[in-house]
Amino acid sequence: MTIRSKAPAGAPCWADLWTSDVEESRRFYSRLFDWEAQEPDPTYGGYFMFTRQGSPIAGAMGSMGDQQADDTWKPYLCAEDMTASLEKVQAAGGQVIVPAMPVGELGVQAVVQDPTGAVVGLWQPGAFQGFAVLGEHGSPSWFELHTADHPRAVAFYRDVLDVELQPVADTGDFRYWTFRSPGTEDDAGGIMDSRAWVAPGAAAWSIYWEVDDVDAALDRVKELGGTVVHGRDDTPWGPMAEATDPAGARFKLRTSPEVAG
Repeated sequence: MTIRSKAPAGAPCWADLWTSDVEESRRFYSRLFDWEAQEPDPTYGGYFMFTRQGSPIAGAMGSMGDQQADDTWKPYLCAEDMTASLEKVQAAGGQVIVPAMPVGELGVQAVVQDPTGAVVGLWQPGAFQGFAVLGEHGSPSWFELHTADHPRAVAFYRDVLDVELQPVADTGDFRYWTFRSPGTEDDAGGIMDSRAWVAPGAAAWSIYWEVDDVDAALDRVKELGGTVVHGRDDTPWGPMAEATDPAGARFKLRTSPEVAG
């Protein structure tokens, strides 16, 4: 488990869900991960937070007028200077989907699309730093980009976020690089060459949620009306699985090796 006061530059610092069924999502995730669904804030379009034991974990909101929710989870990466980061996004071949938008005194957010098709948020912290706990049951465990154009994705995030990238594996059969903020020792996420199953332009980020027991969590997913997409897979990085909530939003589960034993 990791407890931090702020996210390093370039590291994932928040995640939120755009759901077509707010009430069902509030019920599902609260019962699956022992989260508490806070009250929606009308000031921010009904956006609300999930917390666990008083600590912010993630955010969520429903459809916004004519903009129908697409039932996806989106990670946010920490940007120390939003203006400079968005300029780098465009220079590196990405697109700005939602321009920089102050959220009161909490911080500044934006949403961008990388040149391989993945949508990701950027967050410049103000009073709100994002989640503080990682690797504990019900908290974020890992963040991973699946892309059909691995070299371009690596170059984009390196140039935009100034992160350091390190190959874990770099062969024709398996190409996986991790990234971290300069001067830090812990990897913040990974970029996988997924061209075998991801179409060009259809890259996407995956969020892994830590659970004490993947099998028990999958059983709970089914009890609560979700769907198991991929059952337990034992890996060197711990047991993993993929599921959807009742509205169809995909997410992944992981038990860290030190917990799984």
